Amino acid sequence: MFSNRYVRTIIISRVLLQLGIWIRNYAVLLYVTHLTNNNPVDVSLISVAEFAPIFLFGLIGGTFADRWRPKRTMVWSDLLSGLSVGAVLLAVMNGGWVALLFGSFVSASLSQFSQPSAMKLYKRHVPAEQLQSVMAISQTLVAVFTVLGPVIGTFIFIQFGINVSLILTAVLFLGSSLILSSLPRDAEEPNSGAASDFKKELMAGLRYIRSNQSLKTLSVTFSAVGLASGLTMPLQIFLVIEKLGQDTQFLQWLVMANGAAMLVGGFAIMGIAKKVKPQLLLMVGLLVTAVCTIGIGASTMIGLTIVLLVISGLFYPCIQGGIQTLIVRNTEGAFIGRVSGAIMPVFMGMMVIGMFISGYLKDTLSLLAVYVVSGGLIITGALLLTPLVKRNKAERGPAS
Repeated sequence: MFSNRYVRTIIISRVLLQLGIWIRNYAVLLYVTHLTNNNPVDVSLISVAEFAPIFLFGLIGGTFADRWRPKRTMVWSDLLSGLSVGAVLLAVMNGGWVALLFGSFVSASLSQFSQPSAMKLYKRHVPAEQLQSVMAISQTLVAVFTVLGPVIGTFIFIQFGINVSLILTAVLFLGSSLILSSLPRDAEEPNSGAASDFKKELMAGLRYIRSNQSLKTLSVTFSAVGLASGLTMPLQIFLVIEKLGQDTQFLQWLVMANGAAMLVGGFAIMGIAKKVKPQLLLMVGLLVTAVCTIGIGASTMIGLTIVLLVISGLFYPCIQGGIQTLIVRNTEGAFIGRVSGAIMPVFMGMMVIGMFISGYLKDTLSLLAVYVVSGGLIITGALLLTPLVKRNKAERGPAS
């Protein structure tokens, strides 16, 4: 696979992007948490700024990915992301921390044009029999940086501060753009000039999803699970402070334990994915995650919390593997950008709503109550998959 120039180049660029994203995210989180004295509303706004663009621009980016030249789109997206971080640095140097939210928003928005383009290049230049392995490598890469990212991001921020963290982020984004520019020139896209047809193509993608029962079911499930994820994501740092009695830097170890388990689980899933139906894989992953979520919210013991995070991490690849397989198997190649650009924003849109209200719910109810509600929503999402699990005729087994 790595003899394929496109796979090799895109993976290297993703390494730089992941490193830059983790450095930026932890620098922003720790910087804002310190400045606002652990204000839960302000902390939740960080996550909103990072994930709202996926909801706002996911479908638009996916549609353009089907029209624009993928290499050029990716190069310009990473280039503009690097420049936007540079602009934010200037604002922060003048005392404006709110600019960090704006910078995260812009960078995440540009990613919605870059990511579908990478999928398009894989679809176009990677043999079908290698595509699943390439996607597994991409997920493993995410798991690796889930382990290393928090440690690296926290270390750089503590040692060098917010300014150096942002400078490194900009350099990494620009480096990714430079690496991608080495790919061969794109072929002309047949739809690239017909701007008036954009709306028709976007609506065609939505109609395609509505006509596909499996994709509709995934959309509804994602709504429940996205809301659940959004409720707890900004509150992880308060688990560390209030439940475990540790300082904010301890969060990196919890994330690292979860990420290491994800890495192990990812390799395990690669071995059993061909034997288990993706919808069943997804349901099991969600149910285990729900139980672990409630347990994590209730735990006041470091050891128990880490064990639950490890179990959740081991089963997280079941969710990602099930999602990706269901989308790829139930989507025609011509619609892959629009389908991924529509379904993922359903998940992320509900996640953003959850993140936006999580701080208020914590203040109104309690940290445990929010985690219990989140676990209940994940269970609901798992039960919504029941029609897919029973649809043996539509899903003819992983080997089909």
